[in-house]
Amino acid sequence: MKTYKNTLNYFFALVEALEQLPSIGKKSAQKMAYSLSVEDKYLALKIAHSIENAIDHIRKCQLCGGLSESEICEICLDENRQNGQLCVVLHPKDIFTIEEIGDFGGKYKVIEVLEKIDFTAFKNHIQENHIQEIIFAFSPTLANDAIMLFIEDKLQDLDLTFSKIAQGVPTGIGLENIDQLSLLRAFTSRVKL
Repeated sequence: MKTYKNTLNYFFALVEALEQLPSIGKKSAQKMAYSLSVEDKYLALKIAHSIENAIDHIRKCQLCGGLSESEICEICLDENRQNGQLCVVLHPKDIFTIEEIGDFGGKYKVIEVLEKIDFTAFKNHIQENHIQEIIFAFSPTLANDAIMLFIEDKLQDLDLTFSKIAQGVPTGIGLENIDQLSLLRAFTSRVKL
């Protein structure tokens, strides 16, 4: 196999590159490489062109840190989203997840690196946009709880309400499959019927 692999440098370079993607193992990478390099070269070129365009045009919004093809994203420019709510997320991709639900009508702030937050600019942004509620949409971990408390402390001089998304038992999952922290939070955040 080693000599065979040496004669297919480009193929195995593609396999290795595809393996670098999250959740792609060696077998999946080989299947994709085969499909792209042998079975559907048109699709391969389309993907290559799409990747090139994404690299050239995708950037982070200067206001919220979400993904955009211009300096300011559509959400930040949308005046209909001035409802006084600001959803704080840890990654730009989290915005996609929340937007998919279609129920949140406010704006976003991405906090990827806590140390890089300019709290003076953040406070100005909150005041300029008449934000009344900060909603933290973080996954439940002790580290994320600490981040929420830190941000809340830094913004304590503003007249804001702070909340976080509810956490607990997901729909359709048996209790035996729920971790202890999620079950504890489900009990403490229970609602009356």
